[in-house]
Parts: sequence; structure tokens; C-alpha cells
Amino acid sequence: MKIRAGFTLGYDCFQPTPMLLVLNIHPTRRVDLLTDQVLSFDRPIESWNYVDGFGNSCTRIVAPPGRTTISTEFDIYDTGLPDVTNWDAQQHEIQDLPDDVLVYLLGSRYCDTDKLADFAWGQFGHLAKGWGLVQAICDFAHARIAFNYQNARSTRSAHDGFTEMTGVCRDFAHLAITLCRCMNIPARYCTGYLGDIGVPKVPDPMDFSAWFQVYLGGHWYTFDARHNKPRIGRILMATGRDATDVALSTNFGPANLSHFEVVTDEI
Repeated sequence: MKIRAGFTLGYDCFQPTPMLLVLNIHPTRRVDLLTDQVLSFDRPIESWNYVDGFGNSCTRIVAPPGRTTISTEFDIYDTGLPDVTNWDAQQHEIQDLPDDVLVYLLGSRYCDTDKLADFAWGQFGHLAKGWGLVQAICDFAHARIAFNYQNARSTRSAHDGFTEMTGVCRDFAHLAITLCRCMNIPARYCTGYLGDIGVPKVPDPMDFSAWFQVYLGGHWYTFDARHNKPRIGRILMATGRDATDVALSTNFGPANLSHFEVVTDEI
């Protein structure tokens, strides 16, 4: 299967503004590219790339005053298969986890494990460890939060989402990640493209999507608490502890997102 994806983003800055951008696809997906995937700017801007501590491909720029438009478009090969399901994947004992996985057990900016630990053990402590426990957590987060674009809020933590019972895809992911960590399952936040491929199309404008991965049986597996079923055609952009680590842009000064358009279509 072939997918055409890309975006056009516009930022209004009032002064020269350093920015960190996480807008490239993940290095693990570059082997699947059928065309180049590069960031284009509508005005002369010096940019340079680096790989962050989570293995994501990032870009640094200094946006000049005024509007800067950033865009990309690319074709990519995808297997067309849904997310892997493996009910036999076993949960590791903490002492057996790789060192670089341990960070995904800890609380973070949006994954406030200290506020949900008692609830998590009371709600899920009787369940057998492993895939079924993660699925039970997904089922809970999917039922707990009502999806509503109008209720998006960039400062909402997992506990806030648990309490307010509303949000967008990042809120589903943050809640499920936090509950997994409370139950000693390493979990990390993912962002990327997820079009309406293999499912009925929805009328909402296309957006980037958030999901999460858990470490079971020596592998990272994809789960999606918002949709709560395997999906086709995910294109991973970045992973991290939570949305802080994979923000589309981190601005060191005032900047307004003035234009936002995302495309993800099977071709």
C-alpha cells in the first residue's frame, strides 16, 4: 500500500524566535519512503537537523519576524497490515528491563503517576500481568474520556483527563500511559500520521494523531486508547515520555500557529 502524507504549517513570530521542530518522520520509517521527505520553508531560513535523546529526527531554526510557512509532502510504502496483536507477550520484571527502558516507568510532565497509582492498583491490581492488562487499561481509558476537539487543552495532564473525562487523542494516550506505568509496564508516547484508511472517513479536518507503545516480551507494541482497535497506515514521527518530548514545535519566544493543514491519504 502507498500513502501520501504531509502538512503545511504557518507560524507568526514577532521577533527572531529560535524553534525546535519535531516534524520529520521517525528514522525507523525512512527505509519505507518512496519519495524524499524534507522540510521546506517559504522564506530563506537556515536549518540544521539533529537526533534527540529519544532517537527522533529533529530540526532547529531561528524563525524571522512575520509569518513562516513550513511544509512537506511525501509518498511512503506501508504493509497495509493492522497494528500487531500478541496476547502471548509477557510483562517483564523490573529488574529484567533494559536500562534505556526504565525511564518509561517514571512519571513525567503530563503523566502524573503519583496521582493515579492508588487508583490503578485498586482498579487493575487483580488482573494477570501482560497483554491483557494493557488491553484492560486501554478499555478503561477509551470509556473514561469522551473525545471532543472543542475541549482540547495543552496543559491537561493524565489526572486532569481522568477527572474531566474529556479530551483529544493525546489525553487518551496520556491516561493509558500513566496507568500502564503505575502497573510497572513501560509505556511511551507516540505521535504521527493516521489517516482514515481501512475505516469509515470522519468529517473532521485531518490532524496529527497520538497513540502509545508498551514494552512487553522484549518488543515495543502499539496501542491506541482513543480508537481502541488495531489500525492500518500509521506513520510514526516521534516517541518520548509524553507530549512535551514530541511537540511539533517548541518556541523560545512568542509564536502563534496561524495555519494548520495535514494530509494523509492512501494512493
